Order: sequence, then C-alpha cells, then structure tokens
Amino acid sequence: MRYLTAGETHGPQLTAIVEGLPSNLPLTGEPINEQLARRQKGHGRGKRMQIEKDTAQLVGGVRHGKTTGAPVALVVANNDWKAWTTVMSIEDVEEGSEGKRRVNRPRPGHADLNGGLKYNQTDLRNILERSSARETTVRVAIGAIARQFLAQFGIKIAGQVIRIGEIEAVREELPIDELIRITEESPVRVTDKEAEARMIAAIDQAKAEGDTLGGIVEVIVEGVPVGLGSHVQWDRKLDGRIAQAVVSIQAFKGVEFGIGFEAAKRRGSKVHDEILYAEESGFRRGSNRAGGFEGGMTTGEPIIVRGVMKPISTLYKPLASVDIDTKQPFSAQVERSDTCAVPAAGVIMESVIAWEVANAFMEKFGGDSMEEIRANYDNYLAQVERY
Repeated sequence: MRYLTAGETHGPQLTAIVEGLPSNLPLTGEPINEQLARRQKGHGRGKRMQIEKDTAQLVGGVRHGKTTGAPVALVVANNDWKAWTTVMSIEDVEEGSEGKRRVNRPRPGHADLNGGLKYNQTDLRNILERSSARETTVRVAIGAIARQFLAQFGIKIAGQVIRIGEIEAVREELPIDELIRITEESPVRVTDKEAEARMIAAIDQAKAEGDTLGGIVEVIVEGVPVGLGSHVQWDRKLDGRIAQAVVSIQAFKGVEFGIGFEAAKRRGSKVHDEILYAEESGFRRGSNRAGGFEGGMTTGEPIIVRGVMKPISTLYKPLASVDIDTKQPFSAQVERSDTCAVPAAGVIMESVIAWEVANAFMEKFGGDSMEEIRANYDNYLAQVERY
C-alpha cells in the first residue's frame, strides 16, 4: 500500500490518496473523524485548534460503506482558509502588497532556512506552509483507515505520554482497552494523576514565559501475529520502517523499541527475551524487552515504541535569527503555535505506526479483497500452530 498527501497549513484543504486497500473493507468517516478529534485535544494546544473542527470527507474508492479496491481519496477542509484567501491565492499577487505577507526571517528549529536555500525560495512562507505540522492532520486520517483495517484482525493500538519536559509519568502495565479509556480522559494522556497535575502546571508556566515543552510518547500495538516484516533485506525490517515513520513526524528526534537505550546499560542476560513453549499456547516469550521485534520481524508479543518530541520551535519569545534580505540579525518571526503538543503528537505517532503495521500485514497476507486476505491469514495461523 502507499499514500500521497498534498496541501498547505493555510490552504483550502489537505488531500490524500491511498492506494492498495483491498475491496470489501468496511470503511466509514466516523472513526476517521474520531481520530482527528483526538489529534486536536491536549493541554497546551494553540488557538488554531479553536478555529478548526477537523472532519474528513471520503471522495473516492468507497461505496455503500465498503472499499471497492480503487484508490481511496479523502479531503480535510481548513476553516482558517477564509482569512488567508489572498495570502495563499493561486493567482499572482502584486509584489510588496499586504496580500503577499512575505516571510523573510527564518525561525530556528524549523525548515524555513534550509527549505528556502534548497528550493531557492525568497519568500519562506512557501516552505513553512507545507512543512507545518498541520500536514499531520491528513496522516492521522490515513492512520484511521489503517486502524479500521487492522481491527478486522483483532489488532488494537494505544498510546500514552511518558514525559513532558522534566516530569516523568509512572508507566503502568494495563490492559489495552483500559489504557485507552484512562488516557483519553486525561488532558495530557497519562495514567499517573500526580504527574498529570505537574505536567499541566509546567505547560502553563512555559506558556507564561513564552517558551515551549517537548516530551516522550509511547505506542503499544497488541494482537500482531509473529512474522510481519523480514530479515532478508534492510528495507523490509518492520522496526526500521516504523522508526523512519516516527521520526518523519514534525519535531520528532528519536525512537526506541522495548527497553530501548536502557539495553546499553545492561548485560545480555538482562536484555534478551527467553523463549518458552506450552502445548496449548505454542511459542511465547518470557518477557518483552525487545518491544515485539527480533531480526526486523514481529515476535507475536506487543509492539512497544517510544518517540521523542523536541519542544516546538515557534517561541513567543523568539530566538535570534538573520533577515535573509538584509543579512542583519533580528528576532525570528512568530507564527501562531502551541506551547506543548506532546499529547496530540501521541495520536499522530499511533497513526503512522498503524499505517506501517497495516502495510506489513498486507505484504504478508495480501490479496485484492478482504475475503482473500482473511483466508491467507487463517491459513498462516494454522501453519504457525502446526510448527
């Protein structure tokens, strides 16, 4: 499967085309819109979330509640477009006019300067409009389609915030449905109420000081069969593909699986997961320090991934920058932004992982219809049971 997205943060809409979905997959807009609403929540979000009420419109590839096998097309309208119709006009605008609203002061931490140099753009708005995290809206919509596919095979996905700034939440081992319920009720998506209060206070303090906060989010995928991904080529390793997907999210700078970097501190006997066998349940692991992967393939244990999000780069007390016209130092330009988007970023991370797992599932059990995939899947499970 593959997808492409298009659209700008202040343009009329975001667009996606998803190719490779099988026919007869039950697919409706409501679960997509539920995920889009989750992305807009979280303590520390900015005023843009008060303007947008994101909903996706399926405009191709679905008929009578099921996919047809054709590419699925969807759009998400930008309500803020009404205030930007001249600035973001397709037609030419007179140089120097108010409607141009040119950006010439790059913001440290953003794509502004690198993109301007690479694409020879002297109006940095042409860079920031596409590099904006607004693009993740449509990736969440695509992830919601992947979730509906995975749900047909009992695969569930949950996320939680582990850290915001210097405050770390206690990580509880909970059934995945309970984890989903508790984190959904938390404004910072944690199960630790004491940490929740401290995180909220830290976000409020950072906002008052014109600063921003980053953090760590964790995603768990349960119900994944053994053998997704492959060891035979580097680019078929599923953990590698998930890692690439996670760091492709705007502001994400690192990723780890299972115990992750903690493994560097331990001896091998405290890192690797012992293999056990019981006649009634088959092979299993005595622990899951590897986070559900060995050799680039799923082990059958839950996938556990953590991603590190840096503090958002747009500061209301801007850092030093240089005017690209005069080459003189200035304070960087301020665009509307969040103080902390870590809780929302967890939803985005769930979505990109959902897509990678669904894609690997299709590679393993692929067919043109859900019925064909189901038959392939059931046959494989029987083969594994006989092993």
